[in-house]
Amino acid sequence: MKNVLIFGASGHGSVVLDCLEKEGKYKMMGFMDSYKKKGLQHNGYEILGNELDLPFIADKFTIEGVFVAIGDNWVRKILVDRIKKILPNITFISIVHPAATIGREVQIGIGTVIMPGVVVNANAVIRDFCILNTSSSLGHDGHMESYSSLSPGVITGGSLWMGQHSVLALGARVIENITIGKHSVIGAGSLLVDDVPEFVTAYGSPAQVISQRVAGDSYLAGNKHTSSRLFITSDF
Repeated sequence: MKNVLIFGASGHGSVVLDCLEKEGKYKMMGFMDSYKKKGLQHNGYEILGNELDLPFIADKFTIEGVFVAIGDNWVRKILVDRIKKILPNITFISIVHPAATIGREVQIGIGTVIMPGVVVNANAVIRDFCILNTSSSLGHDGHMESYSSLSPGVITGGSLWMGQHSVLALGARVIENITIGKHSVIGAGSLLVDDVPEFVTAYGSPAQVISQRVAGDSYLAGNKHTSSRLFITSDF
């Protein structure tokens, strides 16, 4: 069983940990976190340090894989890029909860988590570092580009195309043959019946474009008072 780390000692990290333990393929060695104090406990595991400590931690614990458990799509990309720069040969694992249903000929990229109750139907393609959250569904022939995400309870029809960093928020519903442009967010509870361009926010039933976005604009409720754009030019 391979030794692994989870980056992100947060609520999302806790759910990812549960998926990892239920899947039973990896041995969790501890959390890494950029903002929480080294040595603290989270869900019974020690916070071992931040990304700068990764080379030492990887050697000490014979780490063979990591998972980046950051809910915000853009911030997740920034951290993944940092980790690749610090330790270029690190392996990013994907995690599929055993209570998820995966159809025929489904492709799943690296760094992706598929949570309990998710249904991924036949011939769907899920690229790298995506999130399919609890009880969401991706219809047949759906396509999620890297760093896109489905929030809990999302339901999508067949042949959806989601661009990079796009988001379907809590409980959104999407009819078949819809395209969502990169960096666009569809608000909670929305019904999407038309294509959505890139870099916009849309919500309602039916969903309408209500504002423009830029890469890194915050959209998660827990980030109301901070903008992930602060990380756009960050280096390690």
